[in-house]
Amino acid sequence: MSSLIMGATTAIITPIKNGKIDEATYAKLIKRQIDNGIDAVCPVGTTGESATLSHDEHKRCIEIAVEVCKGTNTKVLAGAGSNATHEAIDIAKHAQEYGVDALFSVSPYYNKPSQEGLYQHYKAIASSVEVPFMLYNVPGRTGVDIKPETVKRLFNDVPNIFGIKEATGSIERTVELLAKVPELYVFSGDDAIDFPILASGGKGITSVTANLLPDLKSKLVHAALEGDFKTSKAINDDLFEVNKVLFCESNPIPIKAAMYIAGLIDTLEYRLPLVPPSKENMKRIEETIKKYKIVGA
Repeated sequence: MSSLIMGATTAIITPIKNGKIDEATYAKLIKRQIDNGIDAVCPVGTTGESATLSHDEHKRCIEIAVEVCKGTNTKVLAGAGSNATHEAIDIAKHAQEYGVDALFSVSPYYNKPSQEGLYQHYKAIASSVEVPFMLYNVPGRTGVDIKPETVKRLFNDVPNIFGIKEATGSIERTVELLAKVPELYVFSGDDAIDFPILASGGKGITSVTANLLPDLKSKLVHAALEGDFKTSKAINDDLFEVNKVLFCESNPIPIKAAMYIAGLIDTLEYRLPLVPPSKENMKRIEETIKKYKIVGA
């Protein structure tokens, strides 16, 4: 198995123009992440609107990420999630063939499988590829929670499963996971609690806010991993306000609006059922991001 990903990773947005993926802007956004010290980009996670992209579009986003990151120090941790196991396997195999460094896969949404169902789902996807594989637990969005016992079982039984993107919003969950599975790579999936998760033994983050502020997010993570908790906490505290406003509506509505306001994308388009934020929230986002220096904007 190739070397495992750790550090600062970004759940990259998918820019859309006239109803289609804006490939040139997408490549530019990934390049900006590379230039600002991000360890890995995560194309077509849930922030990338993966639930509303066609399979061809999903695969194309992964291909662009691999092409742009080639020859750089930034790796590709690609999204391969679906509520149908066979679809996730198809995406995972394509991503591996195209040369991604690792995969992560959101738990199945809507169909609410049992813990045994989750175990069999992840075992089937991870076993279909050889690259390192990460679970992604976000029960607030999917309606199902991958319990620590199931995580432990998967970690022990499936050789390439190495970590979990943990987005329950609970520090206690991270503590429990690392108590039960000390070698597990736990990534923070909630921007507001990046520092506490890293300080509890987390190995990295997968950030929404890093789309906007990759330089600060990479510094926060690298400081924590080097043991400089004072610097890491100070950055985490400084980012509290922007982290909050970027979740004032369902993700990725606010982050795309912030990127548009900052001039990092030239169109503000979503795939239905997502729509732009309310006028009040648009103003809140605008006022908040004025307080931060946005590199490359």
